[in-house]
Amino acid sequence: MKTSVYNQSGQAVGEIELNQKVFGMKNIKPEVVHQVVTSMLSSARNVVASTKTKGEVRGGGKKPWQQKGTGRARAGSSRSPLWRGGGITFGPRSNRNFERKINKKEKTIGLFSVLSDKIKDGKLVVVDNLELSAPKTKELAAKLKDLQGKISGLGRKLTIVISDKQKALVRAGKNLPNVTILSASSLNILQLISSHGIIVMQDALPIIEKIYLRKK
Repeated sequence: MKTSVYNQSGQAVGEIELNQKVFGMKNIKPEVVHQVVTSMLSSARNVVASTKTKGEVRGGGKKPWQQKGTGRARAGSSRSPLWRGGGITFGPRSNRNFERKINKKEKTIGLFSVLSDKIKDGKLVVVDNLELSAPKTKELAAKLKDLQGKISGLGRKLTIVISDKQKALVRAGKNLPNVTILSASSLNILQLISSHGIIVMQDALPIIEKIYLRKK
């Protein structure tokens, strides 16, 4: 499987052979991608709502009235769930766990499915290098604008996949609202799916193959 390699000016300067297992899955599995995304969103869910039971609500230690002789129903506490201001029965608690466990193999298949789908749609391109004279946001924004104008597959919201050595790009891209920079060793499926275009640095390709093919 071959694809074009572009320079930072958006011109095709050659071709590179991609690993078929990573970027060219014949049977893309959207159901596995859905499971991985659901698992990630569920695990990231922040549990806020938490109600109190009748044992946790303040007050209600004294019996409201005597057991017999009043003609009213028996009552042991004014903090019963039947009373206004009382505890809540079966209410939401802060110790709820929404995590969904998913194994490494499924995560890897989901990642390969997303990468294969993106390159199939022309939304993933390989760039040989993005050299910056200094880690400046303005300079990086200008280079990305050139790439977006000359490569049709790149949309407004970009994800750049880099090797661990390109720290200048990380600093320069922090203040760009529609640009996210990911390390090749820690790819995020949610971020890749939501991107309109993915730029993969050429030196990041062997890192992706080495790490994720090993996990599979």
